[in-house]
Amino acid sequence: MDVAHEVALLTEEIQRLGSKNADGTTSVKFGVLFNDEKCANLFEALVGTLKAAKRRKIITFDGELLLQGVHDNVDVILL
Repeated sequence: MDVAHEVALLTEEIQRLGSKNADGTTSVKFGVLFNDEKCANLFEALVGTLKAAKRRKIITFDGELLLQGVHDNVDVILL
């Protein structure tokens, strides 16, 4: 699995599904990302891709790990 490629795809999906914030960043709720059909088909392990992107400082979100249902309202912010 090519992590850099997965992170690039994640960036595109956040831009597609998200909205611009006043500070110029783009954000999307984790639940929107997780429940999107295209994302479900693209990412075998969305949570792992999110963690890899966070480690590379491409995105940010509160907490260490996002879980479906519990964290649906957490913003995933593209930096």
